[in-house]
Amino acid sequence: MSKTIKTLRGMHDVLPGQTPGWSRLESTLSQTARQYGYQEIRMPIVEQTALFSRGIGEVTDIVEKEMYTFDDRNGDSLTLRPEGTASCVRACLEHGLIHNQQRKLWYIGPMFRHERPQKGRYRQFHQFGVEAFGVNGAELDVELMLMAARIWQQLGIIDVQLQINTLGSSDARAAHRAVLIEYLKSHADDLDEEARARLETNPLRILDSKNPAVQAVVAHAPALADYLDEADRENFAEVQHLLTAAGVSFVVNPRLVRGLDYYNRTVFEWVTESLGAQGTICAGGRYDGLVAQLGGKATPAAGFAMGLERLIELIGQADDETTADIYVLWPEPSAKGAALAAAEGLRRALPDLRIQCALDGGALKNQLKRADRSGARFAVIIEDTAAADSWRVKSLRQNAPLEPIPEAPLEPAAAMALLRAELAADRLAT
Repeated sequence: MSKTIKTLRGMHDVLPGQTPGWSRLESTLSQTARQYGYQEIRMPIVEQTALFSRGIGEVTDIVEKEMYTFDDRNGDSLTLRPEGTASCVRACLEHGLIHNQQRKLWYIGPMFRHERPQKGRYRQFHQFGVEAFGVNGAELDVELMLMAARIWQQLGIIDVQLQINTLGSSDARAAHRAVLIEYLKSHADDLDEEARARLETNPLRILDSKNPAVQAVVAHAPALADYLDEADRENFAEVQHLLTAAGVSFVVNPRLVRGLDYYNRTVFEWVTESLGAQGTICAGGRYDGLVAQLGGKATPAAGFAMGLERLIELIGQADDETTADIYVLWPEPSAKGAALAAAEGLRRALPDLRIQCALDGGALKNQLKRADRSGARFAVIIEDTAAADSWRVKSLRQNAPLEPIPEAPLEPAAAMALLRAELAADRLAT
């Protein structure tokens, strides 16, 4: 017997009982994005490697250590997308979507990073992201945070905190970077191996270290806020004013940084203590330099991304094995055609419901058991060809003895009316 092939490490199947929870989450996210005037865009999962090395930055952890990169048969270097923003900007430039106009887009789909798998962190994971182009004011940054807050409300998430910071302009970051490197060099013996590796390439990420020893060093490091110009300070003050006016509580976290080169000014994260170390469930901010960096005209832009696996874990979606609302039965072989026709009639009349037909027939008792296992609320029984215009409607109660078949059959129109009324009553009751 050949060896069973299993999924790759850090990649997971979403099983049939789990997909209803995913679908409900995805529906909530997409509906909310549309409420705010965002349009859906779908990008390929494979892009030219240069898109990410130019957009994300050559010396970031993602590009240096985490990307799935390979040469195709033509010798071109390709990469499974590690994040969605660079791909979205590439699509906008390629198709002229942001030429002298504002554009608000959302996407959802798999991303790939070769990280060490752990709870809440996977090598194939799914993100929901929004990107807005052409708006320069702080009101866009705040609207993005409000959109995320609305999503938490709709999902019933309450244990979450908004943290904000500003990275300032590129000039401010350059001035701060120089003094930060000098400070960290003077404490190099107290830094761990990862921090020392980032010292010359990406020193801002050292500020976000989770190592207590490194945290003790960065606690006294030069603050980026001291190098902001007046415009940066005014912008960040307006962000805080607008959040307060909207009734959204927040915490200013001066150590909140980004590992991606294209961020500037406002950055934010929504964090929770309910997921352990992987507590960030939404991260975003402004990236006014990325469009020009990828070959377009300088364009103000901002966005955020959410990891779906973390949201699923946070909201605790229970497995759902229900596959039918109504199950059509045919205890006699002669009724097979009538049962299939009845099922089609139900699908036309009740398009929002799941209608299953007992395709493999068998004894009525066995069909009723399968109907009960499907989670269906009702069974419609077609006993023979002659009874195609008379249906028996049976209520199926989960985890309860099967009820006897009603004696009096109903005409199809009357049966559908009964089913509509009963299912409406169920929805009201729940």
